[in-house]
Amino acid sequence: MAAVRRWRLMAVAAMLAAVTVLDLSIVAAPAGAASSAPVAAVTLKKGATGPEVTALQNQLIGLGYWLGEPDGVFDEDTRHAVIAFQKLAGLPRDGAVGPVTQAALDTAARPTARTTAGHVIEVDLAHQVLLIVDNGTVTEVVDVSTGRRAGTTPTGNFAIVRQIDGLRRAPLGKLYRPKYFYGGVAVHGFTSVPTKPASHGCVRVTYTAMDHLWGPDVMPLGTPVVVY
Repeated sequence: MAAVRRWRLMAVAAMLAAVTVLDLSIVAAPAGAASSAPVAAVTLKKGATGPEVTALQNQLIGLGYWLGEPDGVFDEDTRHAVIAFQKLAGLPRDGAVGPVTQAALDTAARPTARTTAGHVIEVDLAHQVLLIVDNGTVTEVVDVSTGRRAGTTPTGNFAIVRQIDGLRRAPLGKLYRPKYFYGGVAVHGFTSVPTKPASHGCVRVTYTAMDHLWGPDVMPLGTPVVVY
């Protein structure tokens, strides 16, 4: 009789052990599944801060896109640098860096210039960007908006012939620190630089970008300007 009772106790213990193993496998399965699930992509846009933004800014600067000093703040200058990249990459111009834009950045190369010698400003009407070029190498890219009507921004070879270090109140609006290269057509700062052509013929940039273009040896009088 005692032997039968011992056998029954051993059988119950074996059943409990099997149930415990089964329970552990059920608990472990979701953890394994969760670890293999894709991580949600992070979209960086204006207002974002942190090391991810600093890394993005350094990546853009490394490719030639002007945005000022990298500081970990996704500000308006960073947004325009992203837009300039998206324009040249043929991506939607939303100024935010999601998975598609980031993947393009990771495989991108510095833009190429048309000119091959000297310090030249190139304005690419098709892509709506301004290129600062030194001996055929693009050193910086600036987001712009040119004439909304075809032909209002002239194409050809020009030079900076006149400049005003201040705010000029022109009949068509206020021009910030304009640098003229053809009659009344200038590169100048403006309060609105949309992602498409919107000016009356001038080359619009942001105020901060225009301040940069007034920097030493960036765009002085006599600088060649090639518009295409």
